[in-house]
Amino acid sequence: MNKLVNIGFGNVINVGKVVAIIRPEAAPIKRMVQNAKDQGNCIDATCGRKCKAVLVTEQGQIVLSALLPETIANRVNQREGTDENRMSGIILS
Repeated sequence: MNKLVNIGFGNVINVGKVVAIIRPEAAPIKRMVQNAKDQGNCIDATCGRKCKAVLVTEQGQIVLSALLPETIANRVNQREGTDENRMSGIILS
């Protein structure tokens, strides 16, 4: 089942394909983002705002978000909790 999570401004991502959610401040991450932009593997979901999180997918694509990594991680964890509650409800029924 695909788990879609909002990464800001109505943009969603399939978290099953995300390998890492990292901050963009470090120089190696900035180089990784620039290389992805040059190769056409970067998706900018910031809607013109400052990039605060970089999501790396299994296929090597980079997704930029204006939300903090902690916020996205909390949304992923909340989503997983609701899925578990639904599954336990199905099993108990």
